[in-house]
Amino acid sequence: MLFTEFLNTLTSQFTPIIGGFAKKDYLPLDLSVTNKSLSKVDVTSSASMEKYIQLQLDKHQKKVAFGGYLEKRNLYRRSEHFGKEHIQDRDVHIGLDLWAKAYTSIFSPLVGEVHSFQNNTNFGDYGPTIILKHNFNKVEFYTLYGHLTLDSIAYLKVGTSIAKGQKIAELGKADVNGDYAPHLHFQVIKNLANTIGDYPGVCSIENLYFYQQNCPNPNLLLKLT
Repeated sequence: MLFTEFLNTLTSQFTPIIGGFAKKDYLPLDLSVTNKSLSKVDVTSSASMEKYIQLQLDKHQKKVAFGGYLEKRNLYRRSEHFGKEHIQDRDVHIGLDLWAKAYTSIFSPLVGEVHSFQNNTNFGDYGPTIILKHNFNKVEFYTLYGHLTLDSIAYLKVGTSIAKGQKIAELGKADVNGDYAPHLHFQVIKNLANTIGDYPGVCSIENLYFYQQNCPNPNLLLKLT
């Protein structure tokens, strides 16, 4: 069985991961380079992006905006963390973003354990980050949760068991989350390659095939659509 097919079997229906909101409260959001409405928004400003996202939520009367898997974006051009001379090369997003208000609760979609955590403090990075390890039918994989509050990682211990649906974190504000509008970066990772508390969430077109295989669409678990 392919890893993508395996992931799809682990949940049978919509699986809440943020704020306890119902499926009807989620709004698909396009932040790609092809979204012409973003030409009027300063995507380098976390405050401008937060205002834009909240306007979309208010307009459609929703609570959470989501999307971004394999989106080519301009959001990363402001940060040297994604490269200096060749910053345009790392602009394909390989996780799923869920945009909501700061301090919104985050829940684990699956049973697992704490693999690692750390505060990734580069400008434009994840900020506080948690990685959970999961094992089903001897298939081991990981889920990553980025852009959290500092309190989310303050008392964690590696190896701590996590129940499905257990609260594990809260969304951080821009001053701690890498300078983004508050959101969760959620990513499924097949092979962590010995990384601790971190893993690339953005890749280049040249490396896309590898990362797409190693980091399949998180919606296979969440079933938001």
